[in-house]
This record gives sequence, structure tokens and C-alpha cells, in this order.
Amino acid sequence: MAKKKPTQSKTITNRRARADYELGDSLVVGLQLTGAETKNLRMGHGQLRGAYVTVKDNELWLLNATISGTNGIPMSESEQTRTRKLLAKKREVAALIESKQQGKTIVPLDILTGGRFIKLRIAVGRGKRQYDKRQTLKARDEKRAIDQALKAR
Repeated sequence: MAKKKPTQSKTITNRRARADYELGDSLVVGLQLTGAETKNLRMGHGQLRGAYVTVKDNELWLLNATISGTNGIPMSESEQTRTRKLLAKKREVAALIESKQQGKTIVPLDILTGGRFIKLRIAVGRGKRQYDKRQTLKARDEKRAIDQALKAR
């Protein structure tokens, strides 16, 4: 029997997450998906812009994540942005609920499609204020200038 070729992993990232939030440790959880959603994510047709995680009845749910269909695998508008259940251990969920009660936000970072299962990387973070964002940009520009000066020598 011939071995299967490893599929190329397409990681779908939430680019705004690191700019808008001060993030803590990340956690990888499972996603409960349909077959069409799985195929579309493996092809890279997903988006985490504006997505967030909420807690209902001691369970984690992913809201506003878009999985768009293709010509071969059509999906209706309501299926594309439906609420999806996240699969995590009870103590992980309890820790996330506790941090949520402290006023923090659970932010989805990446959808990982590399292995057999499709996973979601989430992190607990606190929203950055406008001046925090400006300070981050200023520090990054200063570091870049220092690195260029050292490289020129």
C-alpha cells in the first residue's frame, strides 16, 4: 500500500490579535466542524477577523469566524459564520472562565490544519489602549533603527 503524501499545512492567522491585545499564554483546543468546513479550512478558505470566544454553560464557543465555501464545496451564508463549539479539557475551560471573570478576553490566534485534526490556538489577553499601541510602534521603530546602526558598523 502506498503512503499518503503529507498535506501542506495552511495556518489561518488572526493578524490583528497581537496588535490589539496584550496576550498571555496560548492554548490549543479542538474545533467541532462539519465535513465541508474541514475541507474548506484545509484549502485555506477561512478567516478569523473579528472572531472571538465566549463561554456558555461551561463550554467554549467560537463566534464570527468565517469559513467560506468554494465552487466544489458550496456553503450558505448562515453556515459560513455559524457558532462553533470548542473542545477542551474541563480544567482548561475552568481556567479560561476564571480569567474571563477577571475582565480578560479569550482571543483566537490561529487555526492549525497540519495534523489529522483541525485545532484552534487561543490566548487570554487584555485589550490595548490607543497609547499602548503607539508605545509598541515607537519601541519597534527604535529597535529597528538601533539594529540598522549596528549593522552599518
